[in-house]
Amino acid sequence: MVSDDDLTYKLPGANATLGQLLIDLGDIQGVYTHSFETLELDWAHRQLPPPSPVTVANLRVWFDMQDAAMKAALDAFTVDELQVDRINRGEGFIASPFVQHKIYREAVYIFYGRLSVYLRALERDAGPSWMAWVG
Repeated sequence: MVSDDDLTYKLPGANATLGQLLIDLGDIQGVYTHSFETLELDWAHRQLPPPSPVTVANLRVWFDMQDAAMKAALDAFTVDELQVDRINRGEGFIASPFVQHKIYREAVYIFYGRLSVYLRALERDAGPSWMAWVG
């Protein structure tokens, strides 16, 4: 839906390029993956270095690796362990892996809202499924 040239698109003001927005999502995924592995949420952690150069093809490979790492981290839990509060999110907030994944999912939803703005600005139609799901 987007091209390599689109990745350099930047909304006015202090906004990231579309490519940086995608890298930010990958970094957040890495933070959450790391939290499943270590049981500590560390916002400074980056699971995988961002692709260089930032191209659609390189982003696809990078996200495939991010997805595989998260799946492996989640697969390490038994069904019962998913419900035990054990991930330290800081400031006394301890979450189960199940809740931690729900919080991550909310971050992804926020990203989709941001991405929708970029797609509209680029005059890209994400299709009926996107409209039904994201709006």
